[in-house]
Amino acid sequence: MFFIFSLLLLPQVINFLLALIPALVLLGYFYKRDPRPEPRKTVTKAFLWGIGATLPALIIELLFSSIIPENLSPLALAAVKAFVIAALVEESCKMAVVNRYIFPLPEFDEVNDGIVYTMAAGLGFAFMENILYSMNSSNPWSLLIMRGITSVPLHGLASGLMGYYIGKAKFDQKDNRTFGLFLAIFYHGLYDFFLFTETWLAWLVIPLLLILYRHTRTLMSRAVREDREAYRV
Repeated sequence: MFFIFSLLLLPQVINFLLALIPALVLLGYFYKRDPRPEPRKTVTKAFLWGIGATLPALIIELLFSSIIPENLSPLALAAVKAFVIAALVEESCKMAVVNRYIFPLPEFDEVNDGIVYTMAAGLGFAFMENILYSMNSSNPWSLLIMRGITSVPLHGLASGLMGYYIGKAKFDQKDNRTFGLFLAIFYHGLYDFFLFTETWLAWLVIPLLLILYRHTRTLMSRAVREDREAYRV
């Protein structure tokens, strides 16, 4: 009986691991580049809050989807779905949980912490989103592998980009969190728009992810330098 139960459970375990491992790999990659790594307990908390952010995001996206005008052209519809229903809602929900539950913590004591914690939240969101997608797929393993090398980095890197400005807001008088949110929405929306057109534009997600990676790494290097100059490191 146990053997049969294990066989029945095995596909779900594989789905879980295929959704989780890419998120943990990317998080670990950036975590190890932090000169003063954050407490793993707090990073885990940010990851879990990112998972929790999927619920309000899903509800809001369903509400927005129900009021989209029916007479939009295919490109206009793709743009609305990409930039408003997906990017605006999801990045706003991720920023909201970081601002509410992570930003006030005493462990958040460097600009670079904003990148690490917000990236953790974004990857938690990506993990849960992949679980939900796999539940409605006839070929979940292929889906999860593909999303693991595209969608997961998109969520993590866009959130990390946004996190730089969250970190700056904690230590500078000037609060540019709205600009950080705009950047995350821009990259996320452009990524989804390329895919939603279902044309050759979908191939542009590859250079877009490379540009986003470079942008996030640049801001992380800047954050580390700023923390060092301010004697936070």
